[in-house]
Amino acid sequence: MINESVLSIILGGGQGSRLYPLTADRSKPAVPIAGKYRLVDIPISNCINSNIKRMYVLTQFNSASLNQHIKNTYHFSFFSSAFVDVLAAEQTMQSDKWFQGTADAVRQSMQHFLKNDFEYALILSGDQLYNMDLEDMIQKHKESNAEITIATYPVNAKDATGFGLLKTNEENIITSFIEKPAADLLPDWTSEVSDEMKNEGRNYLASMGIYIFNRDLLIELMSNPDTIDFGKEIIPQAIHDHKTLSYQYEGYWTDIGTIESFFEANLGLTDDIPKFNLYDKNRVYTRARILPTSKISNTVVNKSVISDGCIIQAERIERSVIGIRSRIGKGSVIQNTYMMGNDSYESLRDIEAKKIENILGIGDRCFINNCIIDMNCRIGDDVRIEGGKHLKDIETDNYLIKDGIVVVKKGATIPKGTIIS
Repeated sequence: MINESVLSIILGGGQGSRLYPLTADRSKPAVPIAGKYRLVDIPISNCINSNIKRMYVLTQFNSASLNQHIKNTYHFSFFSSAFVDVLAAEQTMQSDKWFQGTADAVRQSMQHFLKNDFEYALILSGDQLYNMDLEDMIQKHKESNAEITIATYPVNAKDATGFGLLKTNEENIITSFIEKPAADLLPDWTSEVSDEMKNEGRNYLASMGIYIFNRDLLIELMSNPDTIDFGKEIIPQAIHDHKTLSYQYEGYWTDIGTIESFFEANLGLTDDIPKFNLYDKNRVYTRARILPTSKISNTVVNKSVISDGCIIQAERIERSVIGIRSRIGKGSVIQNTYMMGNDSYESLRDIEAKKIENILGIGDRCFINNCIIDMNCRIGDDVRIEGGKHLKDIETDNYLIKDGIVVVKKGATIPKGTIIS
């Protein structure tokens, strides 16, 4: 069985600085997506759907909320060998340093991996959005007698310079690899892709940062302490001495690296047929919360996703994702917005007793457009936030503007009558 031969290693990511302020006090894989999930739920769910149920998640930066989410979410039967365990960076007799890169994180954790019986190590990123049949990838790895397999994704020339690119022979064996090439080198790095990809101008094969290593080879490669990163060192060095297969994937995949890509990935879920389809046989698993159904009054809702436990009295919600326990007041218009929701409810009795002026959520008569509202925010009555390319990038105590998107920081209060436009 695949679960007995494969061990999954999910990399918890670095500082995620390009997603700031969403990563100000949480790691990138812990960032909420789609109203009710966390990014780390994606690789874990891909594993579970592919019958891979032994997983380690390596964490380091701002890891408390990620650790808590995993602990509260993934529980398997006592009679099963399945697990999702967190391995935090730790000082040992062998090393007193933080993880220095992707390969170094795996190296420092090898003692824990080797306590398990496995033939193949599946290494995944904790902060990508995709739905892949990992079981098929492993089967192709076995059939080709490869020592390493790299999942690859066709990209266009504009995106190619941001990835590790590779070239293959007619048997999909990788013959050369270059990390983030300059634009003038791209003509030498086109690859054979499907006709559909050619028509879209996606002629370059990019590494997705998803790898399979044979156990013995991984042990050998991890014995060299001078190699820090898979993309920069391990892969370019290994392909010349070890049979390395390209597993080409053409479904939806995005490496959520910026506020803009994060914003578009979430709003894309509101499309009639979204590229990342949550309404499929392959489930995305997350923490099971016991929340009531959402209550919506006198509201026009169009192409929007509404999570559990919301109380909504808005005038209109359009092309927006509304997260758990969200409260939106009367007469408010919300469009092109991702509202992450709240960790708890604020009762009307508490609001009156404590004389709370700005309640958790969005108040009455607000207009919100092109905005990300992080968890537990308070937006007062008559607030107008109108994001767009006309706005300059700035940061204040309560919000940040990046690429025209207004990001209200976690736990921030936007006083009544505020205008950001």
